[in-house]
Amino acid sequence: MDSAARRSSGGLFEGIYRVVMRRNSVYVTFIIAGAFLGERAVDYGVHKLWEYNNVGKRYEDIPTLGQRQPEE
Repeated sequence: MDSAARRSSGGLFEGIYRVVMRRNSVYVTFIIAGAFLGERAVDYGVHKLWEYNNVGKRYEDIPTLGQRQPEE
């Protein structure tokens, strides 16, 4: 196999690895962006799960809370 054939025989993960690991700045940017996006996804998921499990128990779900009774 010559070097051109060897280069094109890599799989998807090998291609991504070559693109991300080529320069340290790209690798660090990839890690920071991945951590930020991962944190946002986990935060959104946990928030939705908490809201789903606490329907009817939240402050917003109680209609008379915070309202004054009409004075007669």
